[in-house]
Amino acid sequence: MTEELLFTVRDGIGHVVLNRPQARNALTFAMYERLADIAADPSGAKVLILTGAGSKAFAAGTDIAQFRAFESAEDGIAYEAKLDRVLGVLERCPVPTIAAIAGACTGGGAGLAAACDLRIATADARFGFPIARTLGNCLSVANLARLSALIGPARVTEMIFTARLLGAEEARSAGLVSEIVPDAEILAVRAEALAQLVAGQAPLTLRATKEGLRRLRDTLPPDADLIRLCYGSADFREGMEAFLTKRAPSWRGR
Repeated sequence: MTEELLFTVRDGIGHVVLNRPQARNALTFAMYERLADIAADPSGAKVLILTGAGSKAFAAGTDIAQFRAFESAEDGIAYEAKLDRVLGVLERCPVPTIAAIAGACTGGGAGLAAACDLRIATADARFGFPIARTLGNCLSVANLARLSALIGPARVTEMIFTARLLGAEEARSAGLVSEIVPDAEILAVRAEALAQLVAGQAPLTLRATKEGLRRLRDTLPPDADLIRLCYGSADFREGMEAFLTKRAPSWRGR
């Protein structure tokens, strides 16, 4: 069986590869847990580069098939708590993290990229959370706060309400990515060069900056009622089944 998340360290640079190209690198729960383990203990790496296998997608969110096991709103609460914990561990990673993004970067994949310190992308990269069109679920307040800190609440609102994806240039204008390169091959080279540059900086300065920025948005209001509203709804079940059977959902608002 092919390993779904690969981790190697070369010359002080850790390479994390989401390795499900046949599923556009959609993340399983096991992949999230493995990523959290790596972020908590990067095995001597001075910088981590996160990328997706192939050139079609960084990560097209969480593997939706796993949601079929959900039986109530409490499963949604547990899922969002898991995601918040994993992304929180990634944010607290003791070394800088770089998301090297080619192709689709959506849903949980976009959340993963947003939790990294730096993001660079190919010209064909697309970013967004099309959940209002697909699943009918919601983002946690922690995810909303992270995104708002990057691109502002007005743009987050517009992106989610319209379910549209931001192109690479728009993402750069919004501050979501810092650099655009032509293709996946050049992306790999540029990510390595950027990682080597960052690895040569004062590590305590980088760590203090990471933690200071995280603390700026550390106080978050409760959101369990909002998550239950969506994950416990008939609309969520409808959206999930519609997505998996490749048809348009029929929303009822309940």
